[in-house]
Amino acid sequence: MSAVLVSTTVNGDTVEFACPQDETLLDALRNRVGLTGVKEGCGTGDCGACSITLNGRLVCSCLVLGVEASGNSIETVEGMADGNKLHPLQEKFIEHAALQCGICTPGFLVAAKALLERKPNPTVEEIRYALAGNLCRCTGYDKIVRAVQAAAKEMRKKK
Repeated sequence: MSAVLVSTTVNGDTVEFACPQDETLLDALRNRVGLTGVKEGCGTGDCGACSITLNGRLVCSCLVLGVEASGNSIETVEGMADGNKLHPLQEKFIEHAALQCGICTPGFLVAAKALLERKPNPTVEEIRYALAGNLCRCTGYDKIVRAVQAAAKEMRKKK
């Protein structure tokens, strides 16, 4: 199968890469763009480890072809920090010990950011619902939910 030149925006930067037509966006981001924060957990869209936003919509990058990214805007976990300054979600995940092995963490961060961008003051139930597509086998979910709540509170203060 021949490769296609893909031109897209990733974390605010214009990116071009050659991509085989059958390659997932997950593999293209990792192997062609060098963004290894996008993780493969299941390859079937069930775990959320590969979560990104595509034109502002939360998606599992393992379910999207790389060629479909052409002309679109992608945000990954690598785009959350502002230089050396971590995003409040990243800070609160560390403070609340909401991570262990790290496979699921980038997906949770991206999903939580998508939630807080549309709902700055979510309830616990809304947080759990928004993160239901992300699976963690190490921490359980209480620390993750508490970290998202704390980040939401901090982000509201800064506005």
